[in-house]
Amino acid sequence: MKTVRCAIYTRKSSEEGLEQDFNSLDAQREACAAYILSQASEGWKLLPEFYDDGGLSGGTLERPALQRLLENVKAGRIDIIVVYKVDRLTRSLLDFAKLVEAFDAANVSFVSVTQSFNTTTSMGRLTLNMLLSFAQFEREVTAERIRDKIAASKAKGMWMGGVPPLGYEPDGRTLKIVDEHAEIVRRVFDRYTELSNVRRVQEELVQEDVRSPVRTTRTGKT
Repeated sequence: MKTVRCAIYTRKSSEEGLEQDFNSLDAQREACAAYILSQASEGWKLLPEFYDDGGLSGGTLERPALQRLLENVKAGRIDIIVVYKVDRLTRSLLDFAKLVEAFDAANVSFVSVTQSFNTTTSMGRLTLNMLLSFAQFEREVTAERIRDKIAASKAKGMWMGGVPPLGYEPDGRTLKIVDEHAEIVRRVFDRYTELSNVRRVQEELVQEDVRSPVRTTRTGKT
């Protein structure tokens, strides 16, 4: 019987819990290994190399372990890629299409142990595409919800972070005026009202060495 070389890929979005002796990546790998073992009668054999991406988003393909996996797929060292769930491989429908194309070119199959999907069949491909469509939809809806919340908070005058505009500094969830810096802002506007020319205002400020104050972020960057 021909040996079917199987590689397990695992991923976790956050780094939380990765320091534990038995973490999410270990649990995924254990479930995948058990599934491969159950297919031993079909010649399935687990390859020893680990492909684990901890603390990395599924929204991009730029993941070290995934790139190593793809290199070995291209080199013809793998027959089947086994994952715990489809979204461990990717959450992007476009990226999934790219991966399937790469797998097809190397005659590599793709299996999700908890969803019983196999890309060697047309029905498996259809189901996987539908599943990823919903995963991407959920991701986009979540992003829209966050953007709407930030916009609503800003409309209420709440400070949502970032570099504050010149003349202000954060004060809890609002901004307060910094009199020393505000004086520079008022001066610039007053001179523009008199001169009606941005270039002349800029030249005048340079001549008088009027500069925006140096500010330091919480990380120490100036």
